[in-house]
Amino acid sequence: MSEVLDAVRNIVPRLRENGLESEERRWILDENTELLDKAGVFRLAVPKRFGGLDVPLPEQVAVLTEIARGCGSTAWAAVAWVSTAWMATLYPDQTQEEIFAGGSVRISGGFTPTATAVPTDGGYLLNGSWRFNSGCRGAHWDLLAAILEQPDGTETEVFAMVPMSDLSIADDWHVTAAAATGSSTTTARDLFVPAHRVVTGEEALTTGAPGRTPTAPGRSYSLISYVVAESAAAYIGMAQAALELFLERLPGRGLAYTSWTDQRQHPLTQHRVALAANKIAAAEALSAAYVDMLQRRADAGEEPTLAEKAAVRGQAGTAIQLVKEAVQDLHTIAGASALSKFAPFQRFHRDLLGLTTHGLMSPDMSLEVHGRVLVGLDPETPFL
Repeated sequence: MSEVLDAVRNIVPRLRENGLESEERRWILDENTELLDKAGVFRLAVPKRFGGLDVPLPEQVAVLTEIARGCGSTAWAAVAWVSTAWMATLYPDQTQEEIFAGGSVRISGGFTPTATAVPTDGGYLLNGSWRFNSGCRGAHWDLLAAILEQPDGTETEVFAMVPMSDLSIADDWHVTAAAATGSSTTTARDLFVPAHRVVTGEEALTTGAPGRTPTAPGRSYSLISYVVAESAAAYIGMAQAALELFLERLPGRGLAYTSWTDQRQHPLTQHRVALAANKIAAAEALSAAYVDMLQRRADAGEEPTLAEKAAVRGQAGTAIQLVKEAVQDLHTIAGASALSKFAPFQRFHRDLLGLTTHGLMSPDMSLEVHGRVLVGLDPETPFL
C-alpha cells in the first residue's frame, strides 16, 4: 500500500501543473486519470479476488488526501470513483464480476433519486436525470438512485448500476469552483437495467444485496460514514496545499504600500500562518480519530452506533469548517498577486470554498445532525 501513496506523492507537482488547463476545459486532463490509474488508485477499494488492493479505510483516506494536495478537482473525482467502487461490493456477485473484471475501475454516482425505475421482464426500465454527477466523464459505470413504485402504490428507493456508455452526458457544468470535476448531468431514457444490477436503499445502507460473497474482514463499513470520511479527505488535502503554496511564495515578498520589505517579519502574517496551520492540524486530528473508529468497528465486525455515526457527520463538518477558515485566513494576507489564474493558491481557495456547499458535506448541515443526537433528539435524516 505504501507504494500507492508514494506514487501519488510523486505526481502531486504534475497534478498542480495541470490545474489551470483542467479548469479551463471543465474536466481534469486525461493525464491526471492515467497517472492515478498507474499509481493503483482505482484498485484501492476493489476486492482482492478481482485483483484489487482492498486496503483499509485509513490508507484510502491517506491516498485521497495526497491527491487533493495536487488538485482539488482530481481528488473530488477520485473520491467519487473510489468510494462508489466500494459501494459496488454491496451488489450480488454476478454484478461484481461484471464491474470488477479489469481490477481497476472508476464508478461515479447520482445519489438523489430524480428518476423512476419501472419493473419489466428480467429487470427495470430506468428514466431520469442526475445532476452534479462528479467524475462521470471519466467513469466506466454510474450508480444511480431512482424511485421504484411497488404494485401496492408504495415507493422504494433503489440504486441501479449502469455502464456509463448507456447514458448521455450534458455539457452543463459551468461553475466558478471545482470546475474541473466535470460534474455534469447524466440522463437515462427507457434504459433496461437487469435485476441483478439493482439494489434497494435498505440493502445499500445495511447488509448489502442477497447473492454476494461476504465482504472481507475489516472492510464492512457504514455507508454514509464511509463516504463522508473519504470526502472530507479532499478538503483537508486542499487546505494542506494552500498552506504549502502560501509559504512557498512568502520569502522575499514585501507588503505593498507599507515599509515592510519581508512579509515574514510582519506579526499579522505570523499570527495568521500559525492559526491556519493549527486549524488544519486540528482537522487532521479529527479526521484521524473518526477514521480510526470506523476501521476498529469494521475490524470487529460491528456497526457503529447511532451516536458514532452522528459524530462522524459532526466531526467531519467541523474539520471542513476549520480548513475553510484556515484557507480564508491565508487568502486575506496572500496579496493581489495570488488572484492570478496562474497561481494555484487561488484555485485551491475557490475549490475548497465551493465544495463546502455540498449538501452532505456542508458544515452547518452536518453539525445540526450531530447536535440533534447530542441533545437527545432524533437525527431526522437517513444520512448517517
